[in-house]
Amino acid sequence: MPVLLALGSSLVWGVADFLGGFNTRRAPLMAVTVLSQAAGFAALCVWLAARGFHLGGASFALGVLGGVGGAIGLSAFYKALAVGTMSIVSPVTACGAVVPFGIALARGERPSVWAVAGALVALAGAVLASAAESRATGDRRLGALLAVVAAVAIGLFAYFLGLGGKHGDPFASLFGARVGSLSLLAAGALALRAPLAPSRALLWPVALVGLLDSGANALFVFASRHGYLAVVSVLGSLYPVVTVLAAHVFLHERLTRVQRGGIVLALAGVCVVAGAS
Repeated sequence: MPVLLALGSSLVWGVADFLGGFNTRRAPLMAVTVLSQAAGFAALCVWLAARGFHLGGASFALGVLGGVGGAIGLSAFYKALAVGTMSIVSPVTACGAVVPFGIALARGERPSVWAVAGALVALAGAVLASAAESRATGDRRLGALLAVVAAVAIGLFAYFLGLGGKHGDPFASLFGARVGSLSLLAAGALALRAPLAPSRALLWPVALVGLLDSGANALFVFASRHGYLAVVSVLGSLYPVVTVLAAHVFLHERLTRVQRGGIVLALAGVCVVAGAS
């Protein structure tokens, strides 16, 4: 079950990233990020209200930490794509799963050797699948640095979100993460005086991105609650494979041989993890 939940989170995150990237071609970046986060926040508020709105303090705090990391990681990732080299930025950011993987092992988690090996193979596949031959103009050094920042921040997001759900109330962790990310993004948008109102035609598509993102977060939290965070964090990081495949199918973007090999490698790693779990 943890394997299926983690893979489900990758699937939904990948779709959300694809739709988010597609919508940012037609609307300002801050408008897409803030509105999508607000839609996810509203959905969580409705769900929590139905449960009586009881929140565990420790899980909420861990979620807030994760949310701050998520907001920083998302902002750094998009900025890195804008100024750096895509073939460097995407694979480096995909390595963010190494952060929760390493922390979880350092804190005493001991999944089987086969599970660890399969997770590492899947991670390598995700990195290769996110690589691209096209190169953007700009400052490659700054883009690479921002990609490292994005990888670490997104890795910390996954770790704190999963930790909050594993040792406390999953819904408190989810709510805290949304509070942390939305607060930071909204503050940044106000400080930069960025436009926050997309066209009416994009309101529902952008809101859907936020709902999908919240759903992926929930799947990841429950996967972490019932499985090893070291393994779950890697399986949850396979979303670049989904995004690349969606771009290939719907936008007719070409898949390179390296990307095809990465997809096969990621699937092989998943099979090894599933067999060892």
